[in-house]
Amino acid sequence: MAIEIKISLNEKLYLRNPQETNLGKKIIQYSIIMIDEIGFESFTFKKLANRIESTEASVYRYFENKHILLVYLVSWYWEWVSYLIDINTLNIKDDKEKLKIIIHTIIFASKENPSIEYVNESVLHRIIITEGSKAYHTKEVDNDNQDGFFLNYKILCEKIALIIQGVHAEFPYPHSLASNLFEMTNNQIYFALHLPRLTDVKVKNEDFTEVEKMMLYFAFSTLQCYDYLEDV
Repeated sequence: MAIEIKISLNEKLYLRNPQETNLGKKIIQYSIIMIDEIGFESFTFKKLANRIESTEASVYRYFENKHILLVYLVSWYWEWVSYLIDINTLNIKDDKEKLKIIIHTIIFASKENPSIEYVNESVLHRIIITEGSKAYHTKEVDNDNQDGFFLNYKILCEKIALIIQGVHAEFPYPHSLASNLFEMTNNQIYFALHLPRLTDVKVKNEDFTEVEKMMLYFAFSTLQCYDYLEDV
């Protein structure tokens, strides 16, 4: 059964909030489906409009262009992960245990249920892995950053960096490790699926267990928490 969660995102990412109308939700739902099916480069608002039996002009009433739409989807996922981390670490006092839960949440966020009705988190996760970096690896990244497009990601990494500092107060690179938990996880999943000679883990049927073990090893060995590696 789906639950109704309204994800709060930067208002500059849309012209009209898609979460407030049925058409807007349909645009989000089928954007995710189509980008997964044909890739971001081949995806267009015209193709989307045809798929949802609407008009291209109607899509443009919600999003200025497809790049902004991609940033919206990526930001939505970051905010979803942040929400899950808050829920999953609620009442957990030990920072090491929190970090362990955070790593699990990052890797398995797409498996969390119940889901939001018009967002297939598993499919969106595939987009994050294959297309997510295109949201900020652009020539316009500095302008987009000034407009606050990546604030959700920054807040999420800051949240994790604080936990990392709680685990190891003298660790000099908490934000670097926090962002690498995301970037490395996605890269290793992508390599496992498409360029297997670039990784030592395997992913089959969206089972990310080996990826989780690897990320736990990297995180806790980097933080010199060797006791937490005994079960890895």
